[in-house]
Amino acid sequence: MASPPPLSETLRRLDKAIQEKGIRSNLLDVEKLAAKTALPTSTVRTLLQGGTPPDDSVNDRVRMRIAVLARANMAATGQRMSDLASDISQRLGVSGYWARQICDGKKVPSVELLHGLVEYFEVEGGEVFFTASAADALNRALLPLLHKLEHPESDPVLALMDRYGVRSTDLRMHGSLTREQLERLLEGVLRSVVPPEGGRDQ
Repeated sequence: MASPPPLSETLRRLDKAIQEKGIRSNLLDVEKLAAKTALPTSTVRTLLQGGTPPDDSVNDRVRMRIAVLARANMAATGQRMSDLASDISQRLGVSGYWARQICDGKKVPSVELLHGLVEYFEVEGGEVFFTASAADALNRALLPLLHKLEHPESDPVLALMDRYGVRSTDLRMHGSLTREQLERLLEGVLRSVVPPEGGRDQ
């Protein structure tokens, strides 16, 4: 299996694909990418601008990303830290105190517990989600987007854009549309700008 391209190459190809397709959408949304990677927004912004984030250790990464996921989990569920720690304690067989220390980003979990946290928080990529460098973590999040843009046939929205020759659109609105709804929308747009066969421009 080929190694993934470095982040700099991914960003260069993304920029090229976005320009070629004329997509009016903030695909590289800093907040969303930060949430997806459990990286600080400042780190994501720095990396997207071609900069280098501060050095960190693997232990720092693990502690920080677990803490970010814990805060996001509490925000989404309305749980308190004590509730989350208790749930993790029961699910993963550790003390409530130790679970809280880990969720607070104060302690580094064992390899076994880290594996359990991968399943608990349902993160993609296994333990590497927590241990990868910031650049590698962001790169992993961007590669599926790059694949969709470079291979539009794999994405219904982009495939229909290519089919109907739509070169500029705001993709944010398409998340709530089915393929059939989107196709009807694009057909309507096409009919409004192209005269019927045998007809004349008005």
